[in-house]
Amino acid sequence: MRTYRQFAAVYDRLMEEMPYSEWMSFARRCWEKYGIPATVVDLGCGTGNMTIPLARSGFTVFGIDLSSEMLSVARSKWDEPTIRSGYRDEPGTIRWLQQDMRDWDLPQPVDAVISFCDCLNYLTEPEDVTATIRRTYEGLTPGGLFLFDVHSPKQLERYAEEQPFVYDEKDVAYLWTCDYDPSRLEIEHSLTFFIQEESASKSGSGVLYSRFEESHVQRAYDPDWIADQLAETGFEILHRVADFKWEEPDEESERLFYVARKPE
Repeated sequence: MRTYRQFAAVYDRLMEEMPYSEWMSFARRCWEKYGIPATVVDLGCGTGNMTIPLARSGFTVFGIDLSSEMLSVARSKWDEPTIRSGYRDEPGTIRWLQQDMRDWDLPQPVDAVISFCDCLNYLTEPEDVTATIRRTYEGLTPGGLFLFDVHSPKQLERYAEEQPFVYDEKDVAYLWTCDYDPSRLEIEHSLTFFIQEESASKSGSGVLYSRFEESHVQRAYDPDWIADQLAETGFEILHRVADFKWEEPDEESERLFYVARKPE
């Protein structure tokens, strides 16, 4: 499971191109079709890039993540006056919670749970995925929706085939390599970061960089197996689509979306 350490400090900078607006549109489309929730859990919320827009839109949101460092960044962003400006008439609320997604817990059920940006791929044993699905079922009100996405097995293969990846800016750089185990559909991402710290002289001719390393492991699962876990838990599977399109997944799909409902 991910436990972002120094990575939390540069996470937002490196994730600027992630399709947060598309995730938000996907959630809204589901809620408009099946019922607008009042309370939402953002499971694996990271630095709050979905949590904060939801709260700004008036929802009561619970941002849950295992990483205290990521939650610290999320809290600081939400506390900035500019984040809340313009939303004082009917603002939502956020409660940040450091919890494990396999056994997250709130005093009462919520209307919806989202878990985007392939959070479930960080669960590297099948029983952990099953535990998360079951706990989410228990944490939803009857009729509540569970929306999530995962990387397909094909996408992890692509990472291994296309690596290494390099990011090189003046103040931040990284080298990203991957080690893929096809027998487990599991990939280890090894990242070496170089972060600018300060000028070594008043003239600015010398620049110091700090170096740190991060390792993150993800595992893909057979899409039908995930569907079976949802169904065996009691969920009604409303949709299985891919890549932000309301179309059936195929062998080339990269990101798989599930829309599941707890029966009323």
